[in-house]
Amino acid sequence: MAEEQSAPQGTTASGATNGSFPARDQEFGAVTDLRRTGIDPNFWYPVAVSKSVRKNKTFAATFAGERIALYRGASGKVYALEDRCAHRQVPLSMGVVEGEALRCCYHAWAYRGNGRISQIPYLPKGVDRPPRGVRAYPIREAYGLVFVFPGDPEKAATTTLPELPEFASAGHRTMTFSRTVQCHYTFMHENLLDMNHQFLHRGVLGRIQPQLLGFDTGPRSVEARYLFVPAGGKKDRGAGLLSAEGIGGANSPDVVTIRTEYPYQTLQTVPQNAELPAFSLWVAYVPTDVEQRITHVYGLLMIAKPPIPGALHAAWPLIRRFTERVFAQDRMAVEAEQRAWDEQGADWNQEVFPLIRDVRDVLRTNGVPIRPESALCGAAAFCGNAMLNGAAPHAGRSHAG
Repeated sequence: MAEEQSAPQGTTASGATNGSFPARDQEFGAVTDLRRTGIDPNFWYPVAVSKSVRKNKTFAATFAGERIALYRGASGKVYALEDRCAHRQVPLSMGVVEGEALRCCYHAWAYRGNGRISQIPYLPKGVDRPPRGVRAYPIREAYGLVFVFPGDPEKAATTTLPELPEFASAGHRTMTFSRTVQCHYTFMHENLLDMNHQFLHRGVLGRIQPQLLGFDTGPRSVEARYLFVPAGGKKDRGAGLLSAEGIGGANSPDVVTIRTEYPYQTLQTVPQNAELPAFSLWVAYVPTDVEQRITHVYGLLMIAKPPIPGALHAAWPLIRRFTERVFAQDRMAVEAEQRAWDEQGADWNQEVFPLIRDVRDVLRTNGVPIRPESALCGAAAFCGNAMLNGAAPHAGRSHAG
């Protein structure tokens, strides 16, 4: 654990020395620019809200420039295929679902859920069907989201989905978020973890004095604990309802715990003197473009139901409005950060907060190089010789710095 006031310069929360801070963040070339680091594909990533993938319909999704065609078959099962027909490369997401198969809209080539070609209507007698179809992605449906595994498919079975017991709890109700933000995904991790930016939300949360109680850092994680002390000002009504203060409730401090557990992020708020969180947030930041400078945010806000029956249902519109206002302000800030990076061509940030230096290291060392050439075929893992030889995608990670 590290205290905000006493953490020595150049040390992590665990006490390891990293040298002077300027060498880590301000001397270009000393380490890989974090905004040029790609997200590791060997995890489960949400690419759609379940209700958006309707029965017997297709849905066009993307992950880091890889176009993915989702479709829900007649059985209700969802499949994920590389979004291109092997014949003329027309997007399969423009196709027609027939039973558990997906038929291309152009020449009616049909594909099974495993990506293999099941039919070519006009194939001449004596002509063999092409031996290879398109890539099929491992897929799971959970928490009202559709997850795909865009990395090495052999790792999918041993890689677990995040555990969210509150999602299925009768004592909670979940609010789902699905929004696009024009910035590199790492800006989002920094934004949520660094609660010193509450001045940005003064018109929604009132004046807040965040006090860093401590933080812990590991090879794949950073966890911070804050005490949120109200210091006056007008607060959005939904903010009080969300933090279990109730209508006209006490304006008491909250303990807020935020954790980046690569590649996901969580937040819990526990009112002072309470034992259980008033709400918990799980969020995934999914790059959509090749350069990974556009991010789709999928969030699950799990809110504890108050003792009064129906109270949370009545407060739902106010809570939704509050969260949308906060998110809009955060989006404005991180998109401004991305624009500055674009203009400067490098990361000019002069970071002074040890916690954020640590999360940058976690994101950098667990990430992989961005490979713009991967977009040429729409599936990074099977470009060029890899497709011919059946090589596994993304065989290793890059540990820069």
